[in-house]
Amino acid sequence: MAAIHIGLNAEYSRSSDKPFEWAVAEAAKMGYSWFEPMVHFGRELMSEAGYFHTVSMFDDPYRIKEACDQAGLKISALQCHGPLGRPDVHGEYIKLAIRTAAEIGVPVVNTDEGIKAKWTTEEEDLVLIKYTLHEASSIAERRGVKIGLEPHAQYSRTPEGLDRLYHLVDSAAIGINFDSGNAYLAGQDVYAWLDRVARRLVHFHAKDISVEHSDAERGKVTGTPVGCACGEGVLDWDRIVKTVQDRCPRDIVFSVECGTPEQAAKSLEHLGALVA
Repeated sequence: MAAIHIGLNAEYSRSSDKPFEWAVAEAAKMGYSWFEPMVHFGRELMSEAGYFHTVSMFDDPYRIKEACDQAGLKISALQCHGPLGRPDVHGEYIKLAIRTAAEIGVPVVNTDEGIKAKWTTEEEDLVLIKYTLHEASSIAERRGVKIGLEPHAQYSRTPEGLDRLYHLVDSAAIGINFDSGNAYLAGQDVYAWLDRVARRLVHFHAKDISVEHSDAERGKVTGTPVGCACGEGVLDWDRIVKTVQDRCPRDIVFSVECGTPEQAAKSLEHLGALVA
């Protein structure tokens, strides 16, 4: 039986206009033991000014590790989403994220195919995604880092589509970062899809969707940045927990993706009770 650990994705702090270190410290105060930082390539104004939670990979990676160590948090993954079908945008980004993860002992980097270029065909996109994944997986394999492919955009919005991306490159470094909220909003059967990928899971984005959000967008979008508090939305978390415990061959972190600190605290209380 797989053990499930409860973690928190740094996105919860986006609405708070606070820096990375604040997000880490607040997660620890709530009682979380795992954390999922978000990293970016290059420099950007808001995080440099301390109003945003992402960390530049131009910084020393030990900035991430030391902040989490000081708060008593373990790092479940690095969130480094970008368009895999655009190697010019995401190629060096994901490779640097893998090296960053390896340097500070992070086991997983998460990504998806992203929004496609307007002028490419589907056939061309799959070649480009394969190129990016091949380059990234060759670096990940050497370092023992897993790449978690997430259902999030046009090609991964169905179980068959995500499988197609997963099978583009034959590499032990490639796994699945299942996002329950994205799967639900795409109009899919979340529980059947989770059962289908459970043995390939390397990470899990625990995202619930409110009734109002479901009514407005289900079947019209392929994903969303954050959801509501786990347990206050439409998903059956007891069923999800049991599926992962029974079907996954490795321990998994449920990284909560929600929009506010209040939702993060409620999610930990709900999921913690189910896991315990």
